[in-house]
Amino acid sequence: VVDADLANSTMASKFQKAFPDRFIEVGIAESNMIGVAGGLASCGKQAWATSFSAFLLANAYDQIRLSVAYPRLNVKLVGSHGGISIGPDGPSQMSIEDIALSCALPGFTVIFPSDAAQTKEAVRVASETDGPFFIRTGRPKTPVLYESGSAFTLGKANTLREGNDVTLIACGLMVPLCLDAAALLAGMGVSARVLDMATVKPIDEDAIVKAARETKGIVVVDEHLLDGGLCSRVALVTARKHPARMACVALDNTFAESGSPDDVLAKYGFTAKNVADKAKSLL
Repeated sequence: VVDADLANSTMASKFQKAFPDRFIEVGIAESNMIGVAGGLASCGKQAWATSFSAFLLANAYDQIRLSVAYPRLNVKLVGSHGGISIGPDGPSQMSIEDIALSCALPGFTVIFPSDAAQTKEAVRVASETDGPFFIRTGRPKTPVLYESGSAFTLGKANTLREGNDVTLIACGLMVPLCLDAAALLAGMGVSARVLDMATVKPIDEDAIVKAARETKGIVVVDEHLLDGGLCSRVALVTARKHPARMACVALDNTFAESGSPDDVLAKYGFTAKNVADKAKSLL
């Protein structure tokens, strides 16, 4: 594991304590961290590099592109504190473009798990699969959605709620939000399917096409910019394989502001009520 002076925040410090001889601290130097990780992988090691997602993808993108993606090395990147739900840390540390940047890298697998059990399984799968990975994690406490050991299959969406009227698709912290929205919709007589799209790349095209065929529309909820994130990736599948009515809840061409996590999320539309309203409008 290679760290850039954030082990106490990313909790990589737990690995450091358990395996001090396999932990490398490079200091506040994300680009150098990626170079070190690539060098380790080129010598046959499995390298994990961790930092805040905004620092990892934005500060070190050229090194990720040339030292990891181009040679397709066995490097696993974990970007913590993803999205705008970090709240008071503000826009300089809010990663709102990391999914777009990582998905644009040829050969990369991109995962955004929704709870602790799914994160643990995603890490296990990444460690057992050769090639570069980006795993995005959030900062706030999240509801437990899955039992341990049963939460994650690479490239497959999980159906958390069945429904025939509309489909809600999300990943990460937005998955429990969609479950809350589905409950609101049920009270309005609308049956909502909820898909946890934890693997953003390669995305589960079959699940998206099935939703497009079986329900009257799709709402994608993505704690990310509208451009290039989960909304864009779902829309690409529907456009190519089965056109469908769509709506998206995402940041639209703006940075977010600093504030409490709940207030920041609410200001930019990440509430169960807004998702339910989008679904009703779509129908």
